[in-house]
Amino acid sequence: MTARHDTRDLRFRRPFGAVPCGTTVVLACEVDRPEGDPRPAPEVLLHYVYGLERFVRSVQRTVPAPSDGALRFSASLRMPGEPGLFLYWFEVRPDRARGDETPPFFLIGPSDRLGGEGRTDAHAPDYAAEAQGDRFPFQITVYDAAFRTPDWAKGAVMYQVFPDRYARDAAFDVEKARALRADPLRTVHAGWDEEVDHVGPAGHAYAATDFFGGSLAGIRSRLDHLASLGAGVLYLNPIFESRSNHRYDTADYLRVDPLLGDESEFRALCRAAADKGVRVVLDGVFSHTGDDSRYFNRYGTYEGIGAYQEAEGKGRSPYRSWYGIRRTEDGRLVYDSWWGFENLPAVHENDLSFKEFLFGAEGVLRHWLERGASGFRLDVSDELPDGFLRELRACVRGVRPDALTLGEVWEDASRKVSYGSYRDFLFGRTHDAVMGYPFREALLGWLSGSFDAAAADRRLESIRENYPPESFHAGMTLLGSHDVPRALTVLSGAEDPGDRAAQAQRRLTGEERRLGTERLRVAVAFQMAYPGSPSVYYGDEAGMEGFRDPFNRRTYPWGLEDRVLLAAFRSLGRMRSETPVLRTGEYETLEAAGDRFAFRRFLRSGRDAFGVARDGPAEVVGRFDRALRTARIEADGVPVLELEP
Repeated sequence: MTARHDTRDLRFRRPFGAVPCGTTVVLACEVDRPEGDPRPAPEVLLHYVYGLERFVRSVQRTVPAPSDGALRFSASLRMPGEPGLFLYWFEVRPDRARGDETPPFFLIGPSDRLGGEGRTDAHAPDYAAEAQGDRFPFQITVYDAAFRTPDWAKGAVMYQVFPDRYARDAAFDVEKARALRADPLRTVHAGWDEEVDHVGPAGHAYAATDFFGGSLAGIRSRLDHLASLGAGVLYLNPIFESRSNHRYDTADYLRVDPLLGDESEFRALCRAAADKGVRVVLDGVFSHTGDDSRYFNRYGTYEGIGAYQEAEGKGRSPYRSWYGIRRTEDGRLVYDSWWGFENLPAVHENDLSFKEFLFGAEGVLRHWLERGASGFRLDVSDELPDGFLRELRACVRGVRPDALTLGEVWEDASRKVSYGSYRDFLFGRTHDAVMGYPFREALLGWLSGSFDAAAADRRLESIRENYPPESFHAGMTLLGSHDVPRALTVLSGAEDPGDRAAQAQRRLTGEERRLGTERLRVAVAFQMAYPGSPSVYYGDEAGMEGFRDPFNRRTYPWGLEDRVLLAAFRSLGRMRSETPVLRTGEYETLEAAGDRFAFRRFLRSGRDAFGVARDGPAEVVGRFDRALRTARIEADGVPVLELEP
């Protein structure tokens, strides 16, 4: 006797995917028995739990129904009125009272937790947040019925810029740049095309303190380039004053780093971007600050008393309660820091004075939203408390109702676990959307030959199934970022040589670059046709290569771009931005096997996935072949783009 349940088959579960609170869901399973089997029909129980930090558990009896061949059992349930996870499984109990001695068994989710068809097991699944092993329940994401994400973010092409490495101001002066901060570790490159530092200043360890002088004015001067790529969103890595070139060690949340410009330059950038239909999203780093900051002030760089100085006994600081600083038995000062990095002291996010500083009437979020920002990408948001995130999003929406709150979460955010609990990430209360690293892993893994198209489709469909449509269509679908090797390098097949010294010397061979470029064009064609907000990491369109940090953060090679690759990015980006069905149309996989992947985006009676009437093609079909490295896109049956090696 066997049983079947498939989360992506409407015969077994409807409606598909994540649902609003209070939705009625029908769940069914089929029990197969050999033809002529005289045993009586079994009893099938539906077990379920729902909640997030704590779960309510119950059992529902299913109702048998006539079916061809297999015995069919179903139950109809109204989903909870509060957002959270609804986890379920079936138990098949043979009728022992009538002589069936078959052992009872359970129908549970697949061992990889990617949804779809379940499997049978002698034991019930483990639904605890930190469950070990391979027995898991099926999942339904239940989200706030009022959850809405900004319409401008849905399906928009996003362009990510690492500010120091994108473009200099025409008036850049290397000596003036060097004079902006008296820091023995800081160096400023005279030449834009020089190699990034990977060793550190003489006598010091690597500290990411070499600068090239990219600026906000430089970015503004290149907005036409963004427009040529069809970009509607400009996402900036941190721009606030910091010691390092990556600026994740914030020194002053209310001041633009002087090397980038000033607040007037930020306002000018936002105005110029808006004139081209581009929104600006800032990177917010709120789990830690820099040790060389106005707030911690370990080295006395800033006027006033920082938290570290109070701990040294040098006076009172308004920031002391933000940090966990203590003395050891031998008298040394130690403090909590982000992942053990001493230059990144951790912040107590639930400290009320810290939250007032960020969320208050004169707070950081209001300050930058009122000056032109359209939202924030939250650094390591899975390390921020849920309550803090709920206040943050409420603050952002209170200042600017159409602003975006985008989280850095690397896994499936609907069931993300950290600090021993499922997190409140995609239920309508904290994040609008998240970064799409699972998309990157699925697409680059398939194109690189790590697994076939069917396996890639399982990964992609799992996200589509688990994410609320509002998040799914606004979430980043990225191929690269400042935290991962360049997409071209990954797709070239080049192996990471290991340490930074070896990475600095390694360049792609001609054959590796050719292979990587051909695969990257297919990847971008797929990305630009797929749902979500396709993100272009600066320089990928130019053919930039590089392994991990800092080699994925080299300067943009203006005038030296790979012209063929750039042309592909431009034509695909414009196609995306100018075709409504590609921005918010519905999705269906047509083929996913071996080397071939095909899907369609479509309108239902002229309306998109949100019921909004859209002009343009009613259907776009994309067909991709990793072996031939080809892509073909058709709109209403007419070819609009073909890529061949």
